[in-house]
Amino acid sequence: MMWTRSTSKVIGSAALLAVVAATAACGTGESGQSATDTPPGISVSGVGEIQGTPDTLTAQIGVETTADDVTTAIDEANTAVTAVTEAIAAAGVDRADIQTRQVSIDPQYADGFGGGTSTISGYRASNTLGVTVRDLSRASAVLGDATRAGGNATRVSGVSFRIDDDSDLIADARSRAFADARDRAEQYASLAGSDLGEVLSITENITGQESAPSFDRSSASSAVPIEPGQQTVSVSVNVQWALG
Repeated sequence: MMWTRSTSKVIGSAALLAVVAATAACGTGESGQSATDTPPGISVSGVGEIQGTPDTLTAQIGVETTADDVTTAIDEANTAVTAVTEAIAAAGVDRADIQTRQVSIDPQYADGFGGGTSTISGYRASNTLGVTVRDLSRASAVLGDATRAGGNATRVSGVSFRIDDDSDLIADARSRAFADARDRAEQYASLAGSDLGEVLSITENITGQESAPSFDRSSASSAVPIEPGQQTVSVSVNVQWALG
């Protein structure tokens, strides 16, 4: 039996495919022996879904500053990101879950007048942290405190919820998907006047392992409202059986 797996971040509806194929090669050679028959088979898709409550929030929290010279831009970004980091840690996030993801320094250009050559007008420095909040009761305070600490230099993006350990949910959804596929296959086998044989191959697709809420930067002056809601884990399988 062959088993393959692929993972997707967008929930989509699985298309139902049921194909019953029975082919027989009837050619006879000079020896009078028949060619080997290709065994009949059936390929059916099934879907299993189950809901769970997210327990983890991830976000990109950073700062961006501009200044006339490189040194000032860097110093201001360093000061701001240090304040943001300390605020996140003070809000209850383990420092092991605060990681620098991106640091950049870029010149800013002013267009030359009358088609002249552009000149450097200043520098922009940015520093972005990847933050994982494992206690959702603290998530609102983390985002709000981090934004206040960084002030107008703060940038927040990539806020999303996930279920940290979704293995049990996936196992449940997988069982449902296979049962769904088998029920369909048995019906088609019966309609074809055959019995369902051994499984020849299984291909699965798992979706819905992460969800993204909206985050309004303007609301960060107070506690940021956080609602994890429910998350649907979906497994779709395509199973091929032999027909007896």
